Amino acid sequence: MMKATYFLIIALILITIEACGQNTGNANAAPDNTTTSQNKTAKVTPLTQTEFLKKIDDYKTDPVTWKYLGNRPAIIDFYADWCGPCRIVAPILEKLAEEYAGKIDFYKVNTDTEQELAAVFGIQSIPSILFIPMEELPQMLQGALPESSLKEAIEKILSVK
Repeated sequence: MMKATYFLIIALILITIEACGQNTGNANAAPDNTTTSQNKTAKVTPLTQTEFLKKIDDYKTDPVTWKYLGNRPAIIDFYADWCGPCRIVAPILEKLAEEYAGKIDFYKVNTDTEQELAAVFGIQSIPSILFIPMEELPQMLQGALPESSLKEAIEKILSVK
């Protein structure tokens, strides 16, 4: 168990370092229409701040206490259209959203358009993925994680198999 945790931590560090090195996109560049962030039939639902306050946590009413409002565990991908590593993670999350349909809710937050929401969570590196279990505090992982690492996090953090 300890070795698996150690391996996951090392892998996350390496992936984060690699992701930061590739994060050289232009925030003003036109988005690539082939990314899933533009896909209207996506299983990963875009979230605005208003929707976040209704579906996830109303941090404006109670900024101190986390109270998850959802009916099942959730994953939130904090991303930007210009981010190369975000484009790598997006189709993996779409696949996982289909695989875990009805068990986990998948959302995404565009950090360029939802800057206040990104600031609330202290997002400084993207992609950042927030795992929200039903009864515990959420946990954030950063970097372009491979599918196997995301599945491992789903099992450990969200207790979903």
